[in-house]
Amino acid sequence: MNFIEVFRQAFDSLRSNKLRSSLTLLAISVGVFAIISANTAVLVLDTYFKDTLSLMGGDVITVTKTPAISMGPMDWERFRNRQDITIDQMERLQDLSDQASEVGPNRTYRTTRVVFENEETEPNIGIRGGNEYYLDNNAYTLASGRNILPEDIDYARSVAIIGADVESALFENQDAIGKTIRIEGRRYTVIGVVEAKGNVFGSTLDRFVVVPYSNLAGLYGRNQNIGIQVRAGSVENIQNAIDEITGVLRVIRKVDPGEQNDFEITTNESLSSTFESFTGILYMIGFVIGGVVLLGAGIGVMNIMLVSVSERTREIGLRKSVGATRKAIVSQFLMETIAICQIGGVIGIIAGIGLGNVAALYLDANIVLPWGSAVGGIIGMTVIGVLFGVYPAYKAARLDPIESLRYE
Repeated sequence: MNFIEVFRQAFDSLRSNKLRSSLTLLAISVGVFAIISANTAVLVLDTYFKDTLSLMGGDVITVTKTPAISMGPMDWERFRNRQDITIDQMERLQDLSDQASEVGPNRTYRTTRVVFENEETEPNIGIRGGNEYYLDNNAYTLASGRNILPEDIDYARSVAIIGADVESALFENQDAIGKTIRIEGRRYTVIGVVEAKGNVFGSTLDRFVVVPYSNLAGLYGRNQNIGIQVRAGSVENIQNAIDEITGVLRVIRKVDPGEQNDFEITTNESLSSTFESFTGILYMIGFVIGGVVLLGAGIGVMNIMLVSVSERTREIGLRKSVGATRKAIVSQFLMETIAICQIGGVIGIIAGIGLGNVAALYLDANIVLPWGSAVGGIIGMTVIGVLFGVYPAYKAARLDPIESLRYE
């Protein structure tokens, strides 16, 4: 049978019953749209999250008092009762650990304004405590100036490295290196400016000032809770480093044998696993909703084809009288059903990809094309067409040609 002719007949059938056909195509399109848009949006988030994790070194290990990311209900009362992770504990870990290197703190002490002469930023600049390893541990690159030195930590010097957003706000037409900024009335000399990293989930990564942690600890105290960042040296050494860090911290924090750790250790891999479990739930929700809609759409397709068989009884009788076989009649109506499903499926796929990529535009991420989902959608609509088109096609093939020609 000529496929072009079959599709032409399908279009003619759709045009002859515009309202009924439109509603059927709408149901099919909505079902496919729900699945494709959900898959596209999740793929955008997944790609964006992986790109974001790549901004941090793959061998970076983070130690925190509470989980970095939580999915589902959590026993926050237990986490709140844990002792804080302090600077003293970080420094002891640095002294006692053989596997860990580039140990440094990760804490934002204040969010406030930064002032230079008559210029000032918005009150949303994070004032962070760090050491010579802070930039590497967070994958920042110096655009100009120098890094924090061990001597800056030892002498608690009032020096600062500023993010790209701070530079653009305060030093638009001049070099920031060597200039003196004020943070809550205290003066700091700018020694470095980092290259811009952009946004993550709509939040900029460049709105910060890094000051030697010893300087901020002298102002706010050494016993405030901090995060600890550690490099394992290589991705292959991560597990060895985690095992050693766990043992050392349990000794430092005096955790009794048999008791659970009172701290959390996070790596890129663990963050990725947590996020994948979350995206898996989103995929499942999209498939369930789309599947329910497609079931209703399939019933609608069967209905429109049964009506089509009734309306074209004389045509079927004429075809049989000139030699058309049952197989030819079945093939004709089955292909028409598949064609209708494919038309609705293509509309749903295009609309779903378009809406799903709205998330990419919002996050300033790369546009994605879910080829696997699109191909799956085409195959799925073919299956829907076959499943719900078999009975109408079979009914058409069983019509008696003589009685069909008499049908009014």
